Amino acid sequence: MYRLLAAFALLTSLLTGCTQGAADDPAKIIVPPHSAAAVFSGGCFWCIQPPFDEAKGVYVTYVGYCGGNTQNPTYEEVSSGETGHRESIEVFYDPSKITYPELLAIYWHNINPTQANGQFYDVGSQYTTAIYYSNDTEKQEAVASRDALQKSGKFSAPIATKILPLVKFWPAEEHHQEFSHKDPAHYEAYHSGSGREDYFQNTWGSK
Repeated sequence: MYRLLAAFALLTSLLTGCTQGAADDPAKIIVPPHSAAAVFSGGCFWCIQPPFDEAKGVYVTYVGYCGGNTQNPTYEEVSSGETGHRESIEVFYDPSKITYPELLAIYWHNINPTQANGQFYDVGSQYTTAIYYSNDTEKQEAVASRDALQKSGKFSAPIATKILPLVKFWPAEEHHQEFSHKDPAHYEAYHSGSGREDYFQNTWGSK
């Protein structure tokens, strides 16, 4: 991974973002009854989790890895960029309270969809963006939302986010789950220092 930290020298110890691994075991996914699931890749999974957690109708989220072939990947393996996985999130939600298109809207508002080499200071294939669909309806809705965003005129560059069939999602180590609650100072410093907050403010206005 490569980071452009020169402008944030005083925050070097905090701006390690998702580079800090842990030796703990993967989280155990507990699927809520009568829930639907959606999987997205949006760069550093610490940063993509809170917006979904805060959405009405979302039961629970898990951060992890999706898109690669390595079985039971560890954080260190995925961080190497050699497994084919992306840092991702699985969202379990109540479809009677929040729809898949509404989840897509949350997703688009919390990434830079035109960045092809990663997300913000996280550069590498493991940080590229993707929407993983599990059926034809999700695929059609994802394509429609992407095309509408491209036609909106908000972005001059093409949308780089991939729309791909869902493959195995592997939960990340327990340390990484709900990181914004476990280490809020580190999370806030990274979320701001990585350039996300300025980008979202400039692109979408107040959030």
